[in-house]
Amino acid sequence: MEQTGAMPGIVDRFSGVQAEKIVGGSRVSPAYAEQYRKLAAALHHAQRDRGIKSVLVASALAGEGKTLTATNLALTLSESYMRRVLLIDADLRRPSLHHVFQVPNASGLSDGLRDLTERKMTLAQISPLLTLLTAGKPDADPMGSLSSTRMRQVIDDAVESFDWVLIDTPPVGLLPDANLLAAMVDAAVLVVYAGRTPTADMQKAINLLGRDRVLGVVLNRVGQHDRRRGYGYGDGYGYGYGY
Repeated sequence: MEQTGAMPGIVDRFSGVQAEKIVGGSRVSPAYAEQYRKLAAALHHAQRDRGIKSVLVASALAGEGKTLTATNLALTLSESYMRRVLLIDADLRRPSLHHVFQVPNASGLSDGLRDLTERKMTLAQISPLLTLLTAGKPDADPMGSLSSTRMRQVIDDAVESFDWVLIDTPPVGLLPDANLLAAMVDAAVLVVYAGRTPTADMQKAINLLGRDRVLGVVLNRVGQHDRRRGYGYGDGYGYGYGY
């Protein structure tokens, strides 16, 4: 993999709504950021105890906050824990991480997987410790690419070069892409919309990913009522360990 030059500072990168939702944004509340530090701490302990380095960030359905969670987790691990993180956009049908970080997407993972010469993929350096592999050109049928030995090699090489490899994927319950990648990573984190995601869909997603591979469930958009009942940590996010 080849890296591009360093990009603008994290705070300068986010504005508007992003400044309130993305760790490093100028208007993120300390309590909100703390929830991601708790999630990052859970992964840190899992790495210490089980040697986990590659993590799939998945969701059962669309619109559950999966990409936001992957983004904030990558930022927290790199900025607060000072770990070298590679964030991979493996949603090859509808890529979005290049929009989040405001970087070009002319070439990325999909292009590298289709390249018969297996040339090194270009990486975007977001900060000194955070690197992004964009999805590249959208692919309407990426299953062959995602299940290839080339994809497995990309992950294996990344694990050798980074402390953490986080992979953003399409919803598990709607498309098979995440299922194909689950067998190539050490663990998965499932993001669910608290109070909205049907339990049956959540259980189906856990089974598809592999119950032994799902490290935990992130409860997105936990409300005040849920927090009073002890449902999650509060201020928008919760984390259930060991599902």
